[in-house]
Amino acid sequence: MKRLVGGIAIAIMAFSAGSAQAAWREASSDHFVIYADQSEAAITRFADRLERYHSALEFFTTTPLPKPSPSNRVTVYVLSDEREVQAIYGTKSSIVRGFYRPRAGGSIAVAADNENLRRGGDISPSLWYLLHEYAHHFTLSTTAFPWPRWMSEGAAEFFSAALFERDGGVWVGRPSGRRKNELFFAESVPIEELLDSSLYDQGRGKNRAYDEFYGKSWLLYHYLMFGEARSGQLSTYTSRIAAGKPALEAAREAFGDLDELNRDLSSYKKRLKMRAAYLAPERLSPGPIAVRELRPGEAAMMPVQIRSEAGVDEKTALEVLADARSVAQSYPDDPAVLAALAEAEYDAGYDAAAITAADKAIALDPSRVNAYVQKGYALFRQAAEADDRDAAYRAARQPFLDLNRIENDHPLPLIYYYRSFLGAGKAPPQVAKDGLARASQLAPFDRGLHFELAQLYLRDGELKLASYQLRPVAFAPHGGRLSRTARAMLAAIEDGRLKGGSFNMAQFASTSDTEEGDDNGEDGVDEERKD
Repeated sequence: MKRLVGGIAIAIMAFSAGSAQAAWREASSDHFVIYADQSEAAITRFADRLERYHSALEFFTTTPLPKPSPSNRVTVYVLSDEREVQAIYGTKSSIVRGFYRPRAGGSIAVAADNENLRRGGDISPSLWYLLHEYAHHFTLSTTAFPWPRWMSEGAAEFFSAALFERDGGVWVGRPSGRRKNELFFAESVPIEELLDSSLYDQGRGKNRAYDEFYGKSWLLYHYLMFGEARSGQLSTYTSRIAAGKPALEAAREAFGDLDELNRDLSSYKKRLKMRAAYLAPERLSPGPIAVRELRPGEAAMMPVQIRSEAGVDEKTALEVLADARSVAQSYPDDPAVLAALAEAEYDAGYDAAAITAADKAIALDPSRVNAYVQKGYALFRQAAEADDRDAAYRAARQPFLDLNRIENDHPLPLIYYYRSFLGAGKAPPQVAKDGLARASQLAPFDRGLHFELAQLYLRDGELKLASYQLRPVAFAPHGGRLSRTARAMLAAIEDGRLKGGSFNMAQFASTSDTEEGDDNGEDGVDEERKD
């Protein structure tokens, strides 16, 4: 069953009958798949801007990324307004205007109002959230080195305040108007707390309700990127952090006296105009965009697909399934409808029905990726209760092996090949271990996958490799329970309490169950793996 943030039950989205039957379109590009009830011109413009944003990130960071496999692109669902986003997320809070959930072979983002030609090219609040989270997705894809929290959030704020010109150029690093009030009216965050997240966590425990952490993180990142007096210091700082230096020691070696840095930052904040970088169209390479109108069955099933992908609980799974079955009755020969039905059946606990729907989808369209995935999920769940678990898990591998032949770099076949041995109570062979490591390379943004690989290395006594995989989890931008568990494990490795081989995961998970979340609820989500 897919898990939700903090156990919040997802609200059933209030799609009208007209919305379900409207002209839904799909825009497919190198890094995104976008679904929107929009005109061809609007969805093409949106896809082009997202691709230009990705290209700007590559150019500005001098870090080109390999083209992801089709299923490892980010799928973006564009809804008509922010109330629908909040219903999908499971909240009535106006703070939530979009969200992003990274996972191997199935990263999604949900946003509203993709019309981003406002005020001469400025972006909507919902798109700002999407750009902020995609900046995290990008940086997590470029390196396994976990950026300090201030730097991760500062960079995401820095890049997400983008402006898209009509000529195809992109401005990067504009002053963040979203953080103006925060910088001038919120409670100040001491520079030591900004640079050392452990000190900041202690400070937040003192009833600090609203502070300038995000704003000051953006300001410091902007200053170090554009402030000529401190040219090269950010690179020095990251090299010190990567070498394992403690946060404040690394900062003092790179920036010098921290009180002086804080004074310089205060002076920088008072400037009415700040530098920004303009990337002309010829410097960007967004790539081609293919747009198609969804078939009637696909359009009718789109509300089900979005709710399924966003996540369900036991109650809403049954409600979504009822809708899925209703649509499938009207479109029994559409492979996309049948694959979505298979997912809804699986989420509701009906494994046999999920396998039947998936088989029908595959017979109609042998390239239907989600059908193989849902069939594999259902077979794995059945295998856990089988009398002959060895044979059952061998059979459960088959859909993923078939998927691997269709899409060689899809991470899920590699993950489930490894898991099939654990499920059968066998030691995974080296080829399965290597496959799991390869999956983590293909989907470095998936924290759960890093965590699973760390456990593999711990069982094998490879403490350095385990620590390497735990660090991106422990210092993830939005924190959360998995991050706290990873930090506890890292501490146990460092002080010698965790030595590899046999270890008890329960002792680490239980220490964080009652703690508060690390993020402030503004952006992103913290959740367990979908699968």
